[in-house]
This record gives sequence, C-alpha cells and structure tokens, in this order.
Amino acid sequence: MQAWQVHENGEPSEVMRLAEVERPTPGDGQVLLRVRAANINFPDALMCRGQYQVRPPLPFTPGVEICGETEDGRRVIANPALPYGGLAEYALADAHALLPAPKSLDDAEAAALHVGYQTGWFALHRRARLEAGETLLVHAAAGGVGSAAVQLGKAAGATVIGVVGGADKAAVARELGCDVVVDRRSEDVIAAVKEATGGRGADVIYDPVGGQAYAQSAKLVAFEGRIVVVGFASGTVPSPALNHALVKNYSILGLHWGLYATKNPKLILRCHEELTELAARGVIKPLVSERVPLGEAAAAVQKVADGRTTGRIAVVMEGAA
Repeated sequence: MQAWQVHENGEPSEVMRLAEVERPTPGDGQVLLRVRAANINFPDALMCRGQYQVRPPLPFTPGVEICGETEDGRRVIANPALPYGGLAEYALADAHALLPAPKSLDDAEAAALHVGYQTGWFALHRRARLEAGETLLVHAAAGGVGSAAVQLGKAAGATVIGVVGGADKAAVARELGCDVVVDRRSEDVIAAVKEATGGRGADVIYDPVGGQAYAQSAKLVAFEGRIVVVGFASGTVPSPALNHALVKNYSILGLHWGLYATKNPKLILRCHEELTELAARGVIKPLVSERVPLGEAAAAVQKVADGRTTGRIAVVMEGAA
C-alpha cells in the first residue's frame, strides 16, 4: 500500500515521503481500516516537527482523523493508532473507539466531524457551560477548529463574534454564521469587540491560538466569563496573570479532549450522538475547503502548518464518497 512516512523531524513538505509499504497488522483490540478520507489537522504538522505532546516513533505516518471502512463494510470515523496514521491507504484503530460515520455527511465531511467538533462540544458545553443568549468569541473563526466552534455556538443559541486574519477569512466567518466578524489585520480587536458588546465583553472565549490572542481574551472577557484554552497555534504559550483573573472575576479553563478517551469515554459517544443529530438536521456541517488526492498530502499538511487554510483540507481516496 501507499503511505506517507516521516523518517526525521522537520517541516512537513521536507520530511514527508510517499512510500510503498506493507499493510499494518492489527494488534490486540485493533482493527484494520481502509481509509476513505483523512482530515489534515494542526497536530499533524506539529508531529512532523517533533513538537506535539504525542511523539510517535520514527518512521511514522501522520493523520489523526479519518473516515474509514472496516473489513466487514462498516463506514466509521476514527483516530488512527499511531504510528500507523491516516495519510495512507490503510490505517489501524482501536476497535472500541470506532464511531459510526453520519449518513448525512460524505467521507470528507464525516472525517472532519471528529476532533474539531468534539473539541468544540466539550469546550463549550462540558467546560464553559455555554448558555443560550450568551456571547461567544471565537479566535481563528475561519479555521478548522474555530469554524466548528462557531457552528456549535450558533446551534446553542449564542451570539457569536469571530476573530479572523484577512478579508478572505472574514468572508468565510460570515458565511459560517458569525454575528460579528473582526479582522485582526485591519481592525483593533479589543476596540471592535467592546463596541459590539457595549463594553461588556464576551461570556465565553474559545482560544485555539494563544499568544497575542490570549492577551486580547483577558481584556475582553466579561464578568464571570470563561476563557477556554484549546491550543497554541501561534506557537506561543501564554503565562496568565492570575491576579487579573481574580480582580476581573473570570475563569481560565483548559480543554484536552484526548483525555476523555481514558477518563470518561462514554461522554465521547454521547457527544458523537449529539453531533450526528445536529448534522442530520443541517445545523452543523463541516467546512471542507479543499479535497486533495493522497499524492498531495504533504503539501496540504504544510499549508495547514503555515496557517494558509480555511476550514479543513481533506485527503480523499479514489472511489470515496
């Protein structure tokens, strides 16, 4: 089979190599999946660079999110068991963690309903307890993670403010349903959000960026607001001033979605059931901005690493739906 492999750490376009390799053999509790579509995520780029919290042994195949097919013909979504990731014709996954692919979504959309939407659901509902009528601010609102949070916020009845970088991404954020869109490249984010909220700020802030975005969040969070930290796409991990959280009376919440797989796996299934229902009703629909063949996967991972994407890029296998 064909699979992309990383033999040394570095930039994805430089270290990913497409090779002919043997199909992986499932271990105890694992299944072999024929990959139908694989979603590109920022962690794929970080793993190539050796900067992710999970460091699979070299050589490894990137790809942490797929829609695949079991040997008995079931269409499922899964997080592949590294080092046999999803940027290949076949991948391995833990049998107990397979989720049925929603019938309302095609393969690329189904693959994209996993990590980003589960992260958004757990962050907004489990951690921040977002309520209808509240204001949600989403950083990087046109990206893969941010776009999911925007849709989930709207589905929950929140007023959504999307912060983006560039006019093209601003247009995408509006199409996603953001009530207010702020272009950080041409606007003063703090002034624009304060004006939009009458000076009150946002009740919940969803931050997959860190760095300057977090500094803005601390100035824009409302009384008894909640900042949910879900990642550091900027490459800068902020050091919050806890005295500021005390004086302004707000909460700083962390969300590591992967922990639920071992700490409370039943919640992942419940979340998937709710996401499937929302997708069936057309309330949410993963934004797949590009669909590329397997041979273009390295360029796609590099594009995500460089922050030049909106929504998700999906690697779609020949014959997939």
